[in-house]
Amino acid sequence: MRAAVVYNPVKIDLDAVRAVVDREQQAAGWEDTLWFETSKEDPGRGATTEALEAGVDLVIAAGGDGTVRIVAETLADHDVAFALLPSGTGNLLARNMNLTLDDVEHSIHTAFTGRDRAIDLGRIEIRGEDGTVAKHAFLVMAGVGIDAKMLAATDEDLKAKIGWLAYVKAIIVALRDENTLKLRYQLDDGPTKRMQANTVIVGNCGTLTGNILLLPDAALDDGVFDIMLLRPEGIRHWLQIIGKVVIENGLVQRTPLKRFFGTREIAALNYVKAKRLTARLAEPQEIELDGDGFGTAVGFRTTVDAGALRIRVPQDA
Repeated sequence: MRAAVVYNPVKIDLDAVRAVVDREQQAAGWEDTLWFETSKEDPGRGATTEALEAGVDLVIAAGGDGTVRIVAETLADHDVAFALLPSGTGNLLARNMNLTLDDVEHSIHTAFTGRDRAIDLGRIEIRGEDGTVAKHAFLVMAGVGIDAKMLAATDEDLKAKIGWLAYVKAIIVALRDENTLKLRYQLDDGPTKRMQANTVIVGNCGTLTGNILLLPDAALDDGVFDIMLLRPEGIRHWLQIIGKVVIENGLVQRTPLKRFFGTREIAALNYVKAKRLTARLAEPQEIELDGDGFGTAVGFRTTVDAGALRIRVPQDA
């Protein structure tokens, strides 16, 4: 058995990680691990392809959400286990899988001794203004609207210094815009509908940075997307949304109290489920995947690739 580490050199202490990997691979009786570095020009696809060509049994992604996403996208068509060494600001997939954060020893021990859990992968085709279609994958969420505008407005230097708090400034900038999406959309094979919205988020799982539970019913292995349609009109609707997400989703739904309170429907926020969402936008809009901006789109189609990835989790998880 042999593993490979695909790592972002900016995100990890390479010498420290190497020492832990050497210790764990020896204890598990594995061959020497292979190491592949990402770069700004190639954030992971080439490195992961090299690892696959070397015939490894396990790929460990050591980096932020962008590194994890592109390694997963490259691995999805291969029967190779995938382990995470969370090393970024968001670590969204690790959070949603309740994996250990900021603990190199535990993460690497899990990589060599854990069991595999099959999870879904989101596939998306993004149509640009010039008519070209780009194909990508996502693990957590894809979104158009205020979330994508927020990410586009985020100061990366500030994010490197203060982490997710840098998004607060970006949210203020995004909220100053009109933030109205006009779109036609279709869920699975249903009828095409028209809608005006502030934000559309397609979720493979539901928790964001700061432990915000945006999609309370989303699951990584249920074979469907949870889709959020956000349509606020004025401050009253925004207060309802904050109450729904922060209090109901964030507090009530995570305790036994949810049996007594249930869920409260509000007009400004709707949840739907589907295996496929096709959307056509009236105007080009910013689009994001797993917290990274992917430019502007005039349309997109998302589909679920059920059970496409084998993620390594602790034996007792």
